[in-house]
Amino acid sequence: MKLAVMQPYLFPYIGYFQLIFESDLFLIYDDVTFIKQGYINRNRILSPNGPTRFTVPVPGASSNKLISDLEFSDNTTKVLKTIEQSYSKAPFFTHIFPLIHDTLKYRDRSISSVCLQSYQTILSYLNIERSFNKTSELDYNRSLSAQNRLISLCHHFDASCYINTTGGINLYSKEDFIQKGITLNFISPLPIKYKQGVSNFTPNLSIIDILMNCPKEDVIKIIRSYKIKN
Repeated sequence: MKLAVMQPYLFPYIGYFQLIFESDLFLIYDDVTFIKQGYINRNRILSPNGPTRFTVPVPGASSNKLISDLEFSDNTTKVLKTIEQSYSKAPFFTHIFPLIHDTLKYRDRSISSVCLQSYQTILSYLNIERSFNKTSELDYNRSLSAQNRLISLCHHFDASCYINTTGGINLYSKEDFIQKGITLNFISPLPIKYKQGVSNFTPNLSIIDILMNCPKEDVIKIIRSYKIKN
């Protein structure tokens, strides 16, 4: 079984969904500290004036608190208005905006729950099935180092392969994983381009931009556009 672990990000970029797609089980890493100014509660979309950031407030957010102890504000009117104004003329607006609206209004306001809802909603739209869990709900040794926590999580689920983004190449030792009976692989995204309705293409936006502009079959092709580095 292939396992992937990542902190929850709200409507993240395509690379996050590639990681989900490549895994058999995806763990939402929410028993670690919240990162301010990161992508947990914000991302970028393409407005008529160019790339713009949207942010969902997290009351009481602090780098001293665990993600699992924080919730999104239920005041998402500004975010929804920004997304609507940016994509009202996009080809798939009528299909995608209701999914975004319902996700941002999801009754369970915990960060990991809203983010999980976004993943499941998008994958359901694309007819893709994947399994998820939250690390905060698991029984494992949280006192270990970052790398050994991941190895522990792999053993918890009898995973023989751990999948990570290329950003982890310098963080983790393939030899250490192999010694524990686990293969360590990295996802390497291929260059992608799609019609955005503007002349200059802007990469690495929120998945929202791809969903608004591309038919399902093209979104799936884009998600599949990666290689695995052993």
